[in-house]
Amino acid sequence: MPFLGQDWRSPGQSWVKTEDGWKRFLEEQSHFISDINSYCNTENNKENVLNNLNYDIVVKKRRKDLFNNNTKIQYLHQEKWIYVHKGSTKERHGYCTLGEAFNRLDFSSAIHDSRKFNYVVRLLELIAKSQLTSLSGIAQKNYMNILEKVVQKVLEDQQNIRLIKELLLTLYTSLCTLVQRVGKSVLVGNINVWFYRMETIVDWQHQLNNIQITRPSLKGTTLSDLPLSLQLNIMQRFADGRDIVCLGQVSSDLQVLSEDRLLWKKLCQYHFTERQIRKRLILSDKGHLDWKKMYFKLVRCYPKREQYGQNLQLCRHCHILSWEGTDHPCTANNPESCLVCLSPQDFINLFRF
Repeated sequence: MPFLGQDWRSPGQSWVKTEDGWKRFLEEQSHFISDINSYCNTENNKENVLNNLNYDIVVKKRRKDLFNNNTKIQYLHQEKWIYVHKGSTKERHGYCTLGEAFNRLDFSSAIHDSRKFNYVVRLLELIAKSQLTSLSGIAQKNYMNILEKVVQKVLEDQQNIRLIKELLLTLYTSLCTLVQRVGKSVLVGNINVWFYRMETIVDWQHQLNNIQITRPSLKGTTLSDLPLSLQLNIMQRFADGRDIVCLGQVSSDLQVLSEDRLLWKKLCQYHFTERQIRKRLILSDKGHLDWKKMYFKLVRCYPKREQYGQNLQLCRHCHILSWEGTDHPCTANNPESCLVCLSPQDFINLFRF
């Protein structure tokens, strides 16, 4: 079918005719243009010109691929917010995707904020469970770069080790399932790249398993030096029952405090509703409610309550998504009343069409 329309050899560009058709000269090769006519008089000179052009093109492409593979920088934007639109309008065309929001909300900086760290980790875990296939190529690379920064931060700070171990295990399990569907366009990118990423995840797991917790050399008051009432008060601030169990293994006094019935009762009431608790009642040998066993049974049956220092928020008036405390251009008379905090799962659900 003949090409109809404006000449594809647009003005301002230089073209040369070869055996394979017309090829465009690159800008850095403009010094060849003035000598084309003289070189093309003989077959040897003509082949030399084409060989030089092809060599320069290959070298430039290899340099570009090498830069793209080695880059560890997040896909950044100047704005710290994103407009969430799910359809085309006269003003905007297309729709916002999960990968686009993941790229533009600056999660790389958020992991260094203790108020946002748990939120980002939980979001990475949810994406690893069910949303990896919905991310674009740049979003998947950004995901792995942020995950690498999270692991390095945990190795340096020696905090939240179990949390990151669970995240890596979830991601590795999901990838093992997805890479088995080779040839079905499940994951974006070469399958060898994903095998390399899985090897990297295994290496991170080994580093976390072999981490040695260094005891601070500062001399002062320790947890054991505090009154028992203060130690129990500190335990009541824990949101995960596994942390209480681990703390109880430090000393005999902490072991006694970790078995306190009121401590586990408050923990159950914090995470679960009265209706959920009534469905999972467990009595001890003395006829009392065993709140500790009830907690671990409730965890297996129902999701725990999630609370974070700082959440993502959505403006119901202008549909702009941003972190708490971030200003965004809103035309509402009272923008504060239009903001709704989103949990990590709410953030995922926002981009399900």
